[in-house]
Amino acid sequence: MSNESENRAAIDRYRKELKAMFDDISDIDVKVLNKAVNAGMADAAKNTPVLSGFMRGSWFTSHAVKLRDGVAKVLMNSADYSSFVNDGHRVVNKSGETVGFIKGKYMLEHAIDKVDKTMAKEFEKEVERVNKKHDH
Repeated sequence: MSNESENRAAIDRYRKELKAMFDDISDIDVKVLNKAVNAGMADAAKNTPVLSGFMRGSWFTSHAVKLRDGVAKVLMNSADYSSFVNDGHRVVNKSGETVGFIKGKYMLEHAIDKVDKTMAKEFEKEVERVNKKHDH
């Protein structure tokens, strides 16, 4: 007596479950990256100093893009002076002499920290979700 048909059915069920799990896992990276970068953008805007509100409203992100070795998404500020506020800059008089330095606010660096922390937390949550969904 042969177990071939039972084994074949079990293997087919296993393959089907693996494919479903793989489909769920393949979307995790984009989902997690979107959540993390959006949290970073909110953090950057919150930490951007406001005079007119223009620079605070100039934060934006690109769409998440799948690459051969992962995913990428860009967080940036389109205000032409945002790098000076972020990094700091020297102050010059009318003669072009440096008379001081304005310290940077480092909004982008704080946002990157927020992205990193959010990404780790969200990735862990997504992996747990997929494991629960496919655990028997």
